[in-house]
Amino acid sequence: MSVFANKTLLITGGTGSFGNAVLNRFITSDIGEIRIFSRDEKKQDDMRHVFQARYPEASGKLKFYIGDVRDIDSVRNAMHGVDYIFHAAALKQVPSCEFFPIEAVKTNVLGTENVLNAAIDAGVRNIICLSTDKAAYPVNAMGTSKAMMEKVIVAKSRTVSPEKTKICCTRYGNVLCSRGSVIPLWIDQIKAGAPLTVTEPNMTRFVMSLEEAVELVLFAFENGESGDILVQKAPACTIGVLAEAVKGLFAPQTEVRTIGIRHGEKMYETLLTNEECAHAIDMGAFYRVPADKRDLNYDKYFKDGDVKRNPLTEFNSNNTQLLTVEAVQEKLKTLPYIQNALQEWEDA
Repeated sequence: MSVFANKTLLITGGTGSFGNAVLNRFITSDIGEIRIFSRDEKKQDDMRHVFQARYPEASGKLKFYIGDVRDIDSVRNAMHGVDYIFHAAALKQVPSCEFFPIEAVKTNVLGTENVLNAAIDAGVRNIICLSTDKAAYPVNAMGTSKAMMEKVIVAKSRTVSPEKTKICCTRYGNVLCSRGSVIPLWIDQIKAGAPLTVTEPNMTRFVMSLEEAVELVLFAFENGESGDILVQKAPACTIGVLAEAVKGLFAPQTEVRTIGIRHGEKMYETLLTNEECAHAIDMGAFYRVPADKRDLNYDKYFKDGDVKRNPLTEFNSNNTQLLTVEAVQEKLKTLPYIQNALQEWEDA
C-alpha cells in the first residue's frame, strides 16, 4: 500500500502535460481520487474522453473542477477532502509574459498565494509547487514571477506547522515535448517541409522528460521538508545539438535557420544560484535547498552564525553534463511523443 492509497490528490493546471503524465502514472494505482482543476473546459472534456477510453475501469477516480487560481472562491470549491496538491497552474511562455507581466503576477504569484491559503484552511497535508530554472537569477517577467512565487511558498512555510501542512517547491528546466515546447514545433515544421527555426544554436538548456518531472515531484513529496526547494541534477545540451538530434531522427536534410533570441531569453539557465549552493544538500540525483527559517531578530544570530560554506558553486546549463547529438537522440527515442511521431512519419 502506498502513501497515496485511498487519498485525494488535486492537480492545479491539471490539463497540461504534467497533469497528463501524473494521471498516466497514478490512475490505475491505489489512489482514491484525482481532481483536475483548471479554467479550460474544452481541455478538460478532451482529457475526460481520453482517460475514459484509455482506462475505463479506473476513470471513475478522475474528477474535474472548473476554476481559476486567481479566484480563491473557485479554488476553495475544489479543496474539500483533498489530502495532497501538485500545484502546476502557471503562465509559462517567456515572450507572452514579457508583454503581459501583470498577468504573470496574477497567476504565478497571487494564484499560488490563493492555492496555499485555501489548502491550509482545508487542512491539506502536503503541497508540492512546480517552479522553473528561470526563477534563478531571473531576467524575464515569467522568471521573476516564478521567483516571487517561490518566495511566497517559503514565507508561507514559516507560518504554518509542517505537521499540519508541508509545502515544498520543485525547480526544473525544459521538459522535452511538453505542450508549448520547441520539439513539437520543429516536428510540425519538418512535416510541412519548412526549415527548423532556432533562436540561438549556442544557447544551452537543461533537458528532462515528463517522467523525470513527475519523479522530481514525487521525490520532493517523500523527502522534502517544509520550505525546501528541490532540483534534479539534470543534463543539458545546446539548442543547436537539440535541433540536429530532432532533424536526424526525422529528416536529416532539413535546413536549420537561426532567427535570433526572443524577448526575455537567456543564453543559459540556472537551477541553483551561487547563494543557494552555499547551503544546498546533495541527495544523490537531486539537490535540496532548505529554507532559511531564521526570524527578523538578527541580533540573536551574532554568536551562532554560519561559518562553513558548501564548496558547490552555481549549477547551470553550461557547467552540468552537456549531451551530444547521439545522447539526445537516445533520450528522445524513449519518449512516447517521439515514438508516436516517428511512427506517423514512417507511415506517411
